[in-house]
Amino acid sequence: MPEAKKIMLGIIGYGFMGHEHANALEKFEGVKILAVCDNNSKQMEDVKQGVLLFQDYHEILKVQEINTVIVSVPNPLHKEITIAAAKAGKNVICEKPAAMSVEEFDEMVRVTRECGVLFTVHHQRRWDRDYLIMKEVYDRKAVGDIYLIKSQLYGVNGNMHDWHVYKEMGGGMLYDWGVHLIDQMLHMVDSKIDTIYADMQNVINKEVDDYFKIIIKFHNQITTEIELGTYYLTPKRAWFIGGKGGSAIIEGFAGEGKIIRTKHLLENVPGKITMTSSGPTRSFGPPEPGLLYEEELPKVKAAHIDYFVNFQNALNGREELAVKTDEVRRVLLFMDAVRKSAGTNETVRFE
Repeated sequence: MPEAKKIMLGIIGYGFMGHEHANALEKFEGVKILAVCDNNSKQMEDVKQGVLLFQDYHEILKVQEINTVIVSVPNPLHKEITIAAAKAGKNVICEKPAAMSVEEFDEMVRVTRECGVLFTVHHQRRWDRDYLIMKEVYDRKAVGDIYLIKSQLYGVNGNMHDWHVYKEMGGGMLYDWGVHLIDQMLHMVDSKIDTIYADMQNVINKEVDDYFKIIIKFHNQITTEIELGTYYLTPKRAWFIGGKGGSAIIEGFAGEGKIIRTKHLLENVPGKITMTSSGPTRSFGPPEPGLLYEEELPKVKAAHIDYFVNFQNALNGREELAVKTDEVRRVLLFMDAVRKSAGTNETVRFE
């Protein structure tokens, strides 16, 4: 078998994410970083010796050895640079959100296809450990027929950062972390969507959203909930999957959690009332000893570098791109529906 072609890489935009890409790819043998570009020369002061430096993205696109560029610039520039890169014959990995609108994204897809280059979006959080565990629970039907999935992310910092505080730059949490959480949920649940209801708020940020809750009713009768808040003051990453055969829970990105089952279902609530601290109850009293038991969650292999392993394999014709443009487009359409629902305070039909 011939030696695999490497990703000969140029990074356009060397701020936080540009640095993250360089650090993540440093030990990956399938890539060689040839050049970096940023209009702020101070951002590139720590670039390793031997890597070419540019302040104009048009110039980095002239480097013939580069076969792929990562576009990690502010959101409004994604379309312009992606199209320019495609016309220069470069494959493109674009940061999320891919575009400021579905129309922009459609043009990016059209041009990259006409130019015959690979085009995908950096949805690397499909390789998060917590997500992959819960996707395995879903795929295996490990808790039976599922009725509810909840994905929650709470933070304490509150404020956005850098250009993310400006609406015209595509700032706010729906565009930032929301894209990842939505992509995960839509990638997990293999069904069309019937309805979306959303609440978005500006809690302490003037221009952009820093809280949202999205309730999705899938056509396969599963209800899902995505909730994010930057000002909860109780940091948390959590998952819950409820099924007729048990519940699966995770606390934290590391995937710590369990499956909880019951030895038998009650045909009716107990006849005897239980006294609790909040008063008498039958439905919500403590379970009888030994009724509930725990199992381990599935084991998974999880590493963000697998996103780039997949890209290199696609570059060599060995497999398809994992993150497909039609999936990205669906997420963009979904976010339009979220804004519409939040703006009208009404449920929106989808698909």
